[in-house]
Amino acid sequence: MSTTPPHSAQSIPPASAGDHSGDTVRAGLQPGRLGVGAIVFFVVAAVAPMAAIVGASPVVFSANGVAAPATYLLAALLFVVFAVGYVAMSRHITNAGGFVAYIAQGLGARLATAAAGLAILAYMALQAALWAQFSVFAHDLVVDKLGLDLPGGVWMFAALALVTALTVRGVDVSLKVLGFLVFLEIAAFIVLDIAIVVGGGASGNSLAAFDPSALVGPGLGIAFLFCITCFTGFEATVVFSEEAKDPHRTIPRAVYYSIAFIGLFYALTTWALGNSVGADTVQEAATADPAGFVFTIAEQEVGSWLATTMEVLVVSSFIAMLIGFQNMFARYLFALGRANVLPHRLGVANPKTGTPAAAALAVGLALAVILAGFQVADADPITVTFSWLLSLGTVSLIVILTLTSASIIAFFSRSRLETNIWKTKVAPGLALLGFSVVTFLAVTNYDVLLGGQGGVAQWLLLLVPLAAALGFCWASVRPNINYRAALV
Repeated sequence: MSTTPPHSAQSIPPASAGDHSGDTVRAGLQPGRLGVGAIVFFVVAAVAPMAAIVGASPVVFSANGVAAPATYLLAALLFVVFAVGYVAMSRHITNAGGFVAYIAQGLGARLATAAAGLAILAYMALQAALWAQFSVFAHDLVVDKLGLDLPGGVWMFAALALVTALTVRGVDVSLKVLGFLVFLEIAAFIVLDIAIVVGGGASGNSLAAFDPSALVGPGLGIAFLFCITCFTGFEATVVFSEEAKDPHRTIPRAVYYSIAFIGLFYALTTWALGNSVGADTVQEAATADPAGFVFTIAEQEVGSWLATTMEVLVVSSFIAMLIGFQNMFARYLFALGRANVLPHRLGVANPKTGTPAAAALAVGLALAVILAGFQVADADPITVTFSWLLSLGTVSLIVILTLTSASIIAFFSRSRLETNIWKTKVAPGLALLGFSVVTFLAVTNYDVLLGGQGGVAQWLLLLVPLAAALGFCWASVRPNINYRAALV
């Protein structure tokens, strides 16, 4: 951490500002290359609308019935409230270190490095979990459509190599692939939504889903928790800030556009799905067949061709999501390497492309090792690898959001850079309360996140405080950690 105290009014400069410590000038990220649309694409890709609706919406319907759309809007509202203080703070911080950079300025280097430990745990666990789930979807799709029965691990490691290569190659190539894949999955749901609205569905475009009395039911807590998990790519708005065009304007717009799009898309699509099945029967239908819930509706409302298309797009949605995640996390590791938290080599970008190639390659290799370990142990890819790691990563990420909310309050209390009490105290305070409640829900319902497995899997939750403690201790013995580091 810099010797400048966290209450200083200085802002963290972007990577292009230059740091000529010693005699070596290392390559940094390339500024000014990403506009609002590009950053929104990365966020939307990371939340994987197709995979999220197909995988999570049946759980939300099962827990909270017809009120699933309103539950998604409630989750979006929490992120909007969080964004008020976050956007205000983003005007003074431009750093690829994600929320860790914010925590450093609000709560100091030790807590920031504790959060870095949590971030590494969260994103490695989440990515490995999603790769395991991808292996099952890819295997089933190829067997069903082509009759080729190869182990799911073959498709998983082949796709991992491809995604890693795209991430190492550069953000421009990744964006072209993302744009195409995200467009296809959004278009498929637009076709389905329009068909349901025009046809009226079993409920005739009823607005019962938005009745407040339907929202506040016994399953609200679980449903809300699963809705929150559908926003896990939100941090990309921070991580890509150093590469943004005019970040002080681009990032705030990208934040609000991303939240608005994700929240409205989830709400409108689940509203249509609920009306298709019927307000009185949707909870039962989602509980009875969660895996085929969306595909069955697509076949009934439009035809088998759309159901088949969506089955294919679920797999491609995973690819888009994992491209977004790996690009984001590579920049996270780059910033941590630059800050002397991780090895310096990770904090160097390709001088020609401005891509954190070493960090991207490290992410790919680490994931390969983790996934190979689960393969060697013959772990079931869904009930073990996916379930265990997704639950672990989700709790870790929610804790980071809680710490970030606290850091926003602390930052503005000490720096006095903003005077608007809504932006500096009230909204961040509400976000802190909201994410604290979500953390409580996640911990107390950890068995539900695990799919009711319990047993050994629940002990993995101890890795959350352990990762934070290791990060805190690492900052205590490594005095040259500097979250203000900015390199050319």
